[in-house]
Amino acid sequence: MEDEMIEIRNDFLAETQEMLELLDQRFITLETDPNNTDLLNEIFRAMHSMKGSAGFLGFTRLVDVTHRAESILNKLRQGDMTVTPGVINVILETIDVVKLLMADIRESGTDQHVETDVMSNKLDLVLSLGNDPVLNKPSAGEPAKADAAASAPTLEPDEVQKPPLPSRLGEILVEKGAVSKEQVIEALDKQETKVPLGEILVKDGTISEQTLDAALQKQQQEKPTAKRADEDQTIRVETKRLDHVMNLVGELVLGRNRMIKIGGELEEKHENDPKVRELSETLAQLNLVTTDLQLAVMKTRMLPIRKALAKFPRMVRDLSQKINKQVRLELHGEETELDKSVADEIGDPLVHLVRNAIDHGIESPADRMAAGKPAEGVVRIAASQEGNSIVIRIEDDGRGMQVEKIKAKALSKGLIGEAELAAMDPREVLNLIFLPGFSTADVVSDISGRGVGMDVVRTNIRKINGTVELASEPGKGSLVTIKLPLTIAIIQALLVEVERAIFAIPLGSVLEAVKITKADIKTINGREVLNLRERVLPLFRMAEEFQMPVDPNLDKFYVVVVGLGERQIGVVVDRLRSQEEVVIKSMWDYLAAIKGIAGATITGEGKVVLILDIGELVQNVRSC
Repeated sequence: MEDEMIEIRNDFLAETQEMLELLDQRFITLETDPNNTDLLNEIFRAMHSMKGSAGFLGFTRLVDVTHRAESILNKLRQGDMTVTPGVINVILETIDVVKLLMADIRESGTDQHVETDVMSNKLDLVLSLGNDPVLNKPSAGEPAKADAAASAPTLEPDEVQKPPLPSRLGEILVEKGAVSKEQVIEALDKQETKVPLGEILVKDGTISEQTLDAALQKQQQEKPTAKRADEDQTIRVETKRLDHVMNLVGELVLGRNRMIKIGGELEEKHENDPKVRELSETLAQLNLVTTDLQLAVMKTRMLPIRKALAKFPRMVRDLSQKINKQVRLELHGEETELDKSVADEIGDPLVHLVRNAIDHGIESPADRMAAGKPAEGVVRIAASQEGNSIVIRIEDDGRGMQVEKIKAKALSKGLIGEAELAAMDPREVLNLIFLPGFSTADVVSDISGRGVGMDVVRTNIRKINGTVELASEPGKGSLVTIKLPLTIAIIQALLVEVERAIFAIPLGSVLEAVKITKADIKTINGREVLNLRERVLPLFRMAEEFQMPVDPNLDKFYVVVVGLGERQIGVVVDRLRSQEEVVIKSMWDYLAAIKGIAGATITGEGKVVLILDIGELVQNVRSC
């Protein structure tokens, strides 16, 4: 295939993928609002565009399926069919087949490896019967649904929602009363190739040049150029190119930090040297430009979280139908933006959490009504930006979680000791469900209950320097709060010193730092703790964890208090060095066996330092 055709195919794949991401959500909305003719027209246009592009590229099976689906949608628009769960089910099955065809095109360049005959027969059956004969029947005592699109305009496919064409020059002149229709027709009869109508009318003396100029100006104002101009302001860029630019910016940040450090040292030694002062001014300008460039590149990688949430309306609908529950999904803050790398990683954890909320949290309609609740349960996903973090809350109004049941499960599986469990508050007990192998499910199903879901949630979120916290109230529901960084490439860090070695602690996890003496450290159940404002804070000694030589004569320390949700520990360090912007570099397999290390960076002094994984450290240090 020629390069031009490959580029056209890639554009088709990208555009169709965007359409498919939206169609699942649009169909679920249509099912709840079947009289929404605007929504029906939008869905129809998307299917029509998909079919047309596929036909141009010669993807015959994709054309066949989308054409049949388009015919059903056209009947819905024109009021010949009504929107019913049965029809929606068949169309959603069609979307699934289209996704398989797209995957085949992406991998092999053709759509001939996916069987579509069964789907085509289903669509033909719906077309011939008008509606699904089973799912369309109203239940006893329920009135039949009204026509979904009784008032839908019967437009041809190419006439849907087209912008009005600008008036022709002759029409404008007739409307202004400058000429008659007969004069325009006569002038058109005289018109030669490429000779404008206005020129003929002026030459014949029918109108003046001033009249022609006014008419032409009005015609120009009617041209729909604004939308075209907006469309020309965007381009598609491969993600790997943005990743490369982000890596270069990271290296630039490291170089800037190094130069500022050297410049500061020169200024201390040669503060009266005019060249050094010029260097300082230049470095200040470089610092400003580098910061602006870093923010600009980060913004190019940002995308609305709705792309990660688009699949959930369909998932909630299918899952609730499968287990005979009534669940309504509410999405808030879909325009909240986050880094693409963060968005890619957050998808699987959200799927686990929503599935658990429906399977374990939301009760059956009968149980909910017996408890005085509406038969329909609610799962709510809300996203917002709070400071330099993205916060996602997944909430349900189900049965909530039983603290005593979690305690019993944790003890029976040997995940925690009785002494440790007795010292935990209810919120800490709830968060035991994130331990590997923990599950409160009495029956293992294909939906949840295998003891791996919540552990996967915590692991994946910790990979991107995020935190996850659970709160629940029996009988009223549960709330999972996920806190994510805006980007995972460049972060603010606190540099600390332990036995002459430097470490970086992500500043987003730091709550405070306090100076103590050896006498302030107490021991409870064989573990070192610090009594900090009536709170017993478990201590973590980095020197012992990383097997570093310890100076026994050292009497004064600093404790950096770090937190993961409600859990907090104190990291014992010798000195606090500075706050610095650092670029996280992955260590791959080199330090995979060492717990508590998230990566490495290069400081302004040119030293390689390790970045601590605070989430892992907090999880590994048990409360006393």
